[in-house]
Amino acid sequence: MRIDGVDIEISLAQIRAQLEQEKNLSPALRASIEMMLMLFVVLLNRLGLNSRNSSKPPTSDPNRPRNKRSRSDRPSGGQPGHVGKTLRPVEEPDEIEVLKIDRRCLPKGRYTEVGFDTRQVFDIDICRIVTEYRAQILENESGQRFVASFPEGVDKKVQYGSGLKAHAVYLSQYQLLPYQRIQDYFADQLGIPLSDGSLVNFNREAFTRLEAFEAISKTALVQAVSTHADETGVNVDGKRHWLHGLSNAGWTHYQVHAKRGQEAMDEIGILPQYRGVLCHDHWKPYYRYQDCTHALCNAHHLRELERAVEQDGQQWAEAMAQLLREINRAVEDAGGALPPAQASEYRQCYRKVLDEGQNECPEPERPPDQKTRGRLKRSKARNLLARLIAYEDDVLRFMVDRHVPFTNNQAENDIRMTKVQQKISGCFRSLEGAAMFCRIRGYLATCRKQRVTASEALRMAFSGQLPPFAMTVVEDYAE
Repeated sequence: MRIDGVDIEISLAQIRAQLEQEKNLSPALRASIEMMLMLFVVLLNRLGLNSRNSSKPPTSDPNRPRNKRSRSDRPSGGQPGHVGKTLRPVEEPDEIEVLKIDRRCLPKGRYTEVGFDTRQVFDIDICRIVTEYRAQILENESGQRFVASFPEGVDKKVQYGSGLKAHAVYLSQYQLLPYQRIQDYFADQLGIPLSDGSLVNFNREAFTRLEAFEAISKTALVQAVSTHADETGVNVDGKRHWLHGLSNAGWTHYQVHAKRGQEAMDEIGILPQYRGVLCHDHWKPYYRYQDCTHALCNAHHLRELERAVEQDGQQWAEAMAQLLREINRAVEDAGGALPPAQASEYRQCYRKVLDEGQNECPEPERPPDQKTRGRLKRSKARNLLARLIAYEDDVLRFMVDRHVPFTNNQAENDIRMTKVQQKISGCFRSLEGAAMFCRIRGYLATCRKQRVTASEALRMAFSGQLPPFAMTVVEDYAE
């Protein structure tokens, strides 16, 4: 690694050589200097980490460069062949206002109406709608009274409707607005006062109503051909918890647990039953599920290879990164999977690069005077090399299975909004609030994937209906 033109590795080697020549240093002083050098190397390695060579997010990069768009010769706006979206008139407007000519301003003569020139104005009307149900009361000659039945769900003297509840949950769980801003919106725009307790009750009701859907979502993911898994830390009442995400192109499931590993995954209950292809980032507890096939995220490999090139000067790592990108382009050109002959050629190239890595970054040898047992400390580059060797099939599975993507970006994209929620709110105040967020957000994310809008999805939830795609899973499972 070079900083301001100084090769740090050469400088450290020179310092260690000078320490070896100093025979008069006490063992305590020598150990202290070695400890400081080790801490210096650790801190220096962390200083060189960014979003390109590690799992750090791009927002953490100091002074990250912004890619400026190059000036083009094309005119601004839509280009030829672009399918634009513009405001178009509707055939049946909600209101029609006829504008008549003031005949007093016209020249004298006889006029006949021959049609209209129309223009439409699209606008919105945000208003409060209060519906009063009046149940008829009949009394017979004996004084016995009979009262008409109120609609289902109308059981209080004054209450909020399902549309209002759905809209409040939409703002809270989908748009991630804080309670105070939701209260301001309802008070300013609609003249409806809402308390914190009411908003919590709306979310709690949505959570309860979606219990059946969550079970359907788990069933769909268990039966899926491929599934992506990831987890991220969240703050629940000041304590570290983990949000586990399992998803694919059609379904999303979230769940918060105090643990990160297998105990949490077993309790969630999807992976113990899963038999498809599980794509993940090599978090070791995933490999404890042996009944499914594993595929590793190559986006993580590319970042680690970048770090090995920048900080350790590993040439094999640069060759491997180029090879993985080349294979990915070939897979895309082939429509999702390579023919067996071409896949075999690339596999040989993969092994050749790893053989070069074995020569450049060999297994560390135990010093003759070292009698302690256990594994020897390996560099990050060596650990990466060993992993690429041991898990070759899982690294290259995207090359031969069209259901396996090159990266685990599906899972990372699906949990991204949970990090946004943490940035906005800082934490979940309770485990119940975290559970409500996970179930409702998972439902809305799934509906979006199934081309059902979040507003429509919540309207169906508060009406006691399941989306049509969920009913299909129920029918298939029943068969």
